[in-house]
Amino acid sequence: MAKINWAGQSCFQISVSNSRDHEANIVVDPFDEKTGLKIPNMTADIVLVTHDHHDHNNVSAVKGEPLVISGPGEYEVKGVFIKGIPAFHDDVNGKERGKNTIYIIEAEDMKFCHLGDLGQKQLTDDQLEKIDGIDVLMIPVGGGGYTIDSSAAQKIVAEIEPRIVIPMHYALPKSKEDLDDVSKFLKAMGKQSIAPQDKLVVKESAMPKEGAMEIVVLQL
Repeated sequence: MAKINWAGQSCFQISVSNSRDHEANIVVDPFDEKTGLKIPNMTADIVLVTHDHHDHNNVSAVKGEPLVISGPGEYEVKGVFIKGIPAFHDDVNGKERGKNTIYIIEAEDMKFCHLGDLGQKQLTDDQLEKIDGIDVLMIPVGGGGYTIDSSAAQKIVAEIEPRIVIPMHYALPKSKEDLDDVSKFLKAMGKQSIAPQDKLVVKESAMPKEGAMEIVVLQL
């Protein structure tokens, strides 16, 4: 089982457990409060940083003594397998905004993918080959010159074919970044609106069936 909470921007806390003898907490992309958002209290065993910008790398805000992972490679911590895949923060091979890491997290027979501040309008064949069989995809949709926009996000979702999609990195009332609203992405995906929920709890046995992709909007 996994519980997924969103803190705003691209920051998630993913707690995985088998309800018997194993659990692990993962935090991805903790931000600092220059964003205008307040980061909640979070404790982690693992912190993943997709790139070294202030709205994604505030590792000191996370409690505990986590292992910090901040780049490509393969890792195993507390029964969680993590793969970092090289990507770019822009559509010109990193010349404008540098590099970005896509993370694949495997735990409890499920695969989660966090695309970070992906700026590539298209994934390469090599990236797509590594991002295979994803159950839950966390994808930026706000555009604004920072990441892919809703149109590019819709195309990438179609290529990855996850079972569940969670949009991230979009406009919020207190955010200081000029981003598109999540409604733009929902419209691109053929959805008029989706009722936000506080958290997402997923089990491999209860995932949407193949071809029945679900979009989940999380609220702070």
